[in-house]
Amino acid sequence: MTPKEAYYKAYNLGLRIPELEPVILKDALYSYLYAKDVIKGRFVLGEPIISQDTYYSYYYAKHVIKGRFILGEAAISQDTFYSYWYALYVIKGRFILGEAAISQDTYYSYFYAIEVIKGRLPDLMHNQMILNNNEYTKYYVKMLKY
Repeated sequence: MTPKEAYYKAYNLGLRIPELEPVILKDALYSYLYAKDVIKGRFVLGEPIISQDTYYSYYYAKHVIKGRFILGEAAISQDTFYSYWYALYVIKGRFILGEAAISQDTYYSYFYAIEVIKGRLPDLMHNQMILNNNEYTKYYVKMLKY
């Protein structure tokens, strides 16, 4: 039986089936879906596989845990987009581990400063934004003057 078949069997029955869990936990997608749709809570056995995938780590934190997913933060921190959204909507504060990725994109650096930090960017991000000098840099510098 594949992880997909095991997930759909549990999903269609609408209940947790412990015998199928060793099969489901082999796949990040179906581990996440099993937690979200069947268990409607944490699937601890599947967390190691979920934590290896940026996308599913973010959505697991947002929709299942509804808070910080420490195990998945290493994967999330590798992606600018998910690091920004994780800071803004999941932990609702500064995500230091993801700042190196965020600093690679001026757009997300600018909005991270405004919406998450609500002020000046950390030095690493500030320096990267100046190097990527574009329209968001101008807005950021203007914001600092007020």
